[in-house]
Amino acid sequence: MLARSILYRRWGRRFAAALSPLLLAACQSQPATEARPAMWLVEDADTHIYMLGTMHALPAGTDWRGGKVAAAIDAADELMLELSPRELAAAGAVFQELAPRSAPLAMSARLPGKALAGYRAIEGDADLGGDELDDWAVLVMMGQRVAQQVELSPADGVEAGLTAAFRKAGKPIGGLESARTQLMLFETLDPATQRALLVRAAENSASAERDVLSMTDAWSRGDANALARVVNEDVDEVPAARKAIITDRNRRWSDWVKARLDKPGTVLMAVGAGHLVGQDSLPAMLAAEGYKVTRVQ
Repeated sequence: MLARSILYRRWGRRFAAALSPLLLAACQSQPATEARPAMWLVEDADTHIYMLGTMHALPAGTDWRGGKVAAAIDAADELMLELSPRELAAAGAVFQELAPRSAPLAMSARLPGKALAGYRAIEGDADLGGDELDDWAVLVMMGQRVAQQVELSPADGVEAGLTAAFRKAGKPIGGLESARTQLMLFETLDPATQRALLVRAAENSASAERDVLSMTDAWSRGDANALARVVNEDVDEVPAARKAIITDRNRRWSDWVKARLDKPGTVLMAVGAGHLVGQDSLPAMLAAEGYKVTRVQ
């Protein structure tokens, strides 16, 4: 089942690990660490929406529930994730439907020398089936292999923990997108953009572990500026991907927040940390429109 594969690369392994719960990999564990991720609050007179930046896969035992997060969990009437539990469960089947190419194409025909060598290094003694897959799906398979080395676990990710907590409390859990909508963001990237991402991923594969750990560390410290630098360092060189996967989604989600503010209550909105940092972040968009947005952790 490929529903939880991290799309890693010098660009994507940082970027998508912070953004998409579809793109995770089931791996082993690392020693427990304490994390205090950044969180914002947007509110009006009778509505409070906490916006928590998540990592969808983490070292086993990571303690991210302390500080203000625990209070937000207790206060919230509902949880809003990128994908509801039902949609996340459906993601594997959607991936298997969308990922195959219409006709096989050898990786040696897609990648120049350095990139091909990098791909083979990641592949190792496993057969990733790249010849049969679209370029974006090859990135997912590469991500699985890299994630095995950095030992991240989706079972220890923020979404998994929040889902368990809200289910135990009998509180509703919703989703901003469907599994198909989320994967179609990658499927519908133009071929040149997909190929550029794949080539860059393979060419820079040697630094994969270091980069994803740097992203996890910045998230753990709640260092929004450092996290923004990590996420933006390479994605700015792929404007079509940034627009589709970050900016446009943030606009849609800001519309959801504005509509939800018309209804009283308290919501915990937990989305990939990359959506909450940078100039086109969700908090920045809302603040620019005059909404009261406060960083609370």
